[in-house]
Amino acid sequence: MAVNCVRVPREEGETTRRRLAERDAIAEGYEIAVEDGFLYIPLSPDADAAALDDDLEVVDYDAERRETQTLPADLLDFEPSYERLGDVAIVDEDDDERARALADALVGSDLPVETVLDRASPVEGELRVRQWDVLAGDGTETIHREYGCAFAVDVAAVYFSPRLATERHRVVEQVDAGELLVDMFAGVGPFVIPAARRGAEAVGVDLNETAVDYLRRNAERNDVADRVTAVHADVRDVEGYDDRADRLVMNLPHSADAFLDTAVELAGDDCVLHYYDIQPDDDPFAAGERAIRAAAAEYEVRVENRRRVRSYAPHESNVCLDVRLRR
Repeated sequence: MAVNCVRVPREEGETTRRRLAERDAIAEGYEIAVEDGFLYIPLSPDADAAALDDDLEVVDYDAERRETQTLPADLLDFEPSYERLGDVAIVDEDDDERARALADALVGSDLPVETVLDRASPVEGELRVRQWDVLAGDGTETIHREYGCAFAVDVAAVYFSPRLATERHRVVEQVDAGELLVDMFAGVGPFVIPAARRGAEAVGVDLNETAVDYLRRNAERNDVADRVTAVHADVRDVEGYDDRADRLVMNLPHSADAFLDTAVELAGDDCVLHYYDIQPDDDPFAAGERAIRAAAAEYEVRVENRRRVRSYAPHESNVCLDVRLRR
């Protein structure tokens, strides 16, 4: 059966497979095929093709069905859409009957799913959390694993997106041992913890006290507590790090520009800023670049990378600017 597959040279196959697996983009009902020196990795129906890395080639390929697992699609008369976060499956269904059928299929399949949550509200408020309907299982806490790190997270109390795994890994791969990284909106630590594992001194700040508690627990869980400082505060009120940061993470789309003055205060003489924004597809980077240059007038500002992270809404993209600030 012809399905969308990522086509990649065989020698790059395992690395690519891991990248796709981290964002739950691999179709579990089909076999990965090898033909003429290439791997064909089937994509799940709910994988956002627009969010795939630009270097990945997507083609139609006649992939074989995998018969060893019972998947949710095998138990339904419609094509299911869901995300996985640890042993939690996240769905977004407005029809109660359809939501119930999907929850039953997820739990009844061979997937390691214990809990099914249905989005009951958009992300709301200053702490960026949402309400959930528990369709199966008990509670909203899980352990999510990502690129060798394990994160305890309660999705009802903190913001966390498994879809950003590859983007977080891209940023963390740039971190050098000994540098000071400050994540200005750290959540439970998906940037902070892996940066500390690479030998950085990592500071995570968040206004959500529950998220900061999870950050401390996750630092212990991943054996990096000695290199992690977790701060419960508005980052604009944090003291002791001015003019010191080698790397800043500003993953607060829609609002990051309001914190650029603080970022400039934190930045050392040579600092890399990872600035996240949501902008129209026809001009996604210009507004962020203007804002950064205006705030960092005392620095030489060089944009090292402009990246579309994923599609956010019709005609809008979640983007990242990697910017070097050199005094």
